Amino acid sequence: MKFIDGIKEKAKSNLQRIVLPESEDIRTYEAIEKVLKEGTAKVILIGSEEDVKTHNTKGFDISKATVIDPKTFEKKQEYIDKLVELRSKKGMTVEQATDLIENNYTYFGVMMVKMGDADGMVSGAAHSTADTLRPSLQILKTKPGVKLVSSFMVMVVPDCDLGDHGTFVFSDCGLEPMPDSEKLANIALSAAESFRSLVGDDPVVALLSHSTQGSAKNDDVIKVQEAAKIAKENAPEGLLIDGEYQLDAAIIPEIGQMKAPGSKVAGKANTLIFPDLDAGNIGYKLVQRLGKAEAYGPMTQGIAAPVNDLSRGASADDIVGVVAITAVQCQMAK
Repeated sequence: MKFIDGIKEKAKSNLQRIVLPESEDIRTYEAIEKVLKEGTAKVILIGSEEDVKTHNTKGFDISKATVIDPKTFEKKQEYIDKLVELRSKKGMTVEQATDLIENNYTYFGVMMVKMGDADGMVSGAAHSTADTLRPSLQILKTKPGVKLVSSFMVMVVPDCDLGDHGTFVFSDCGLEPMPDSEKLANIALSAAESFRSLVGDDPVVALLSHSTQGSAKNDDVIKVQEAAKIAKENAPEGLLIDGEYQLDAAIIPEIGQMKAPGSKVAGKANTLIFPDLDAGNIGYKLVQRLGKAEAYGPMTQGIAAPVNDLSRGASADDIVGVVAITAVQCQMAK
């Protein structure tokens, strides 16, 4: 069974309420029709009647979705009051909160999750990562015991026997630009948990570099070496995690054995931790475009409730997949 098919089956077992705030984008309507047809989530679309009339130009069937107009929503004042309370130390006024709740659908969607009226949210097809995640970081914040919010991609490479039968988690590909050693270690541990929860197998985590086990010596290499040390010190018992490794040494058994003989990680990694955002973002897009991989995400790890970002190049099918993944994350969060 393909990775995403397994995720969809899990999603169907306990339907979750997923918010889609981008009612200005035709891909949203196409995705909603498919999600409802497949039965993987209960969909909440944020938008007015005019939004739907204007933007659902191809007449996709969203009749079974719940459409909410923030301006007429019966709990609007509760949302405004709560947002003022949450952001009072940052100087949030009633007027500012009212404007955000009525006119910024991403903020409204996150408030639905915060207030328990939705379980998770998917956005980003028509917004930047910053615009998608800023409300989540301000309102939902991190879950207990997590120091850092980061992101990951699930990459499914066709006809590939590397990783977990061609399935990998890449992190961080969308959020943390220049992590130091401690942040990189936290990203690695969160990514391991993401792999286990979504893929269902044991993660094997490699922290990537242009160096393998000290083959180069500079500050960038030292950062990854220190991150690997911190991650191993804080890893749960039994987690396979190590670094630093070049990409080929991390995933190709013969090269891993040659460059790091005796390693339990080298050549077997299925969870790849990139040293910075440039490397992660470039890496996943290379694999997606040249390797024709399915790419799901960037998805967040560490936020108190599941909110996931989309690439602005996402297709409707990509949105459908991320909705299913978000639903499974919501199940697990409960």
